[in-house]
Amino acid sequence: MSPSGAVEKSEGDEAALRGGELLYCGGTIWENMGRRTAAAESNLVSPTRLRTFVGVDIRFVASGCSSCHCVALDVGGRCYTWGRNEKSQLGHGDTLNRNLPTFVHGLSKHKIVSAATGRNHTVVITDDGKSFSFGFNKHGQLGTGSTRNEIEAFPVASSVSEVTTAACGADFTVWLSSVEGSSILTAGLPQYGQLGHGTDNEYNTKESSVKLAYEPQSRPRAIASLSGKTITKVACGTNHTVAVDSDGFVYTWGFGGYGRLGHREPKDEWVPRLVEVFQRKNVLPHDAVISAGSVNSACTGGGGQLYMWGKLKTTGDEWMYPKPVLDLSGWNIRCMASGNMHHVIGADDSCISWGHAQYGELGYGQLGPKTSTIPKKVDSLEGMHVKRENIGDLLDKLEVYDGETAEGTEDDNSGAIRNQTNKREVKSASTKRKQEDTSKEDDHGDPDSDDHEDESNDEPDSRKSKRRGKPSSRGRGKGAKKIASEAKNSGRGRGRPKSVSKGSSDCGGKKGKSR
Repeated sequence: MSPSGAVEKSEGDEAALRGGELLYCGGTIWENMGRRTAAAESNLVSPTRLRTFVGVDIRFVASGCSSCHCVALDVGGRCYTWGRNEKSQLGHGDTLNRNLPTFVHGLSKHKIVSAATGRNHTVVITDDGKSFSFGFNKHGQLGTGSTRNEIEAFPVASSVSEVTTAACGADFTVWLSSVEGSSILTAGLPQYGQLGHGTDNEYNTKESSVKLAYEPQSRPRAIASLSGKTITKVACGTNHTVAVDSDGFVYTWGFGGYGRLGHREPKDEWVPRLVEVFQRKNVLPHDAVISAGSVNSACTGGGGQLYMWGKLKTTGDEWMYPKPVLDLSGWNIRCMASGNMHHVIGADDSCISWGHAQYGELGYGQLGPKTSTIPKKVDSLEGMHVKRENIGDLLDKLEVYDGETAEGTEDDNSGAIRNQTNKREVKSASTKRKQEDTSKEDDHGDPDSDDHEDESNDEPDSRKSKRRGKPSSRGRGKGAKKIASEAKNSGRGRGRPKSVSKGSSDCGGKKGKSR
């Protein structure tokens, strides 16, 4: 997705429980996001405080590469959502967009500890292992066991138990459970094999002609091929899944275009397949970080080295198997999130971002670059990974976003704005927004037309994607000009240098700290 969120926490278990303040950068015109370019003035191009969360300790943030909405959980287990809401994915019982985080009243009796977002649905996990979901359910992605209700506007219970965490692709959901033999369960759209059950549930809807459809899987089902494994980590791209077991082995499955599965071939995988690079002495450590973007995947291996594979740039060759990102060698990577074609990591006391961006989601500010092909530090966040009481002065220097408050309302829904009925005029990213009502309708139609679709619909694929060895017409188009991604490697980032200039913000292994 386009926005980026950051929660600055202090070190240690106690600090993790205390949380930190959420900062946001990226787009604010939710109905346009991913569909058409919004006015640059409407984007928050620097990390910005949200008025709702000033002084609130947030311990968990969720969004996704196919999402245009966000979820935040505070230290008390209260759940807040904001963003696009055309399919009731915010859980407030309506289809009003929210510019500011709004408390989900339907979850007030539960302590929420984890959450995940898909294109038009949201899944949350409680402290007692229950799962609730809301939003679009056409493909059974809510895991309720039924698709009778295409949209669930309020939180409903999913048919899973003893859940520890969840991850969402565009139209499917993956749950991790502590139930022996069923540590990973999936539900939703099976079109590319992303559910891992060995089938895409394809069938023909007409006898006289060919019109293919895919039978939804509405009841969460354990992946049989992983029944003997304990899956501990999972991440989902738009139509693919990455998982790690307790032994440090990495598995991927789903849509294989651009090599995002890491198997040296752009073939769809209908069941989990072991990534060969991460075996023997190169298995992942227990504190490894994994992430999945729309068209790529990433994880940290031994020594904290970041590996990536898939399509990493808008031009150039894909990485068909995991390769180390040398620019980030020597950094202690704590967390990572991936959007459509951009990435953000927390490393040591820095926040680092890179990739292709449209809405200021890299956080470089008005004077910084819009995009970056190499990892670059977000200067305004430098040194904020410390105790809150020591960064008060730094936070005070950041702008506060007030959203667009409906006139005369001060309740939790004050940030609600009716979909497709207003066009905003924004003075600047650092001042209050003024709302200008118009009758102009959004001409981009139903979001279910896959406005945030995987590359199979809106990005050219220069390689053939194969389904079970057969050529696929999805994900192909004009081939990008081939540029060797590792040609003339400068050797930057090969280990942490002993010293570096404090003024440098590029991350070619540059750190103002010695080993």
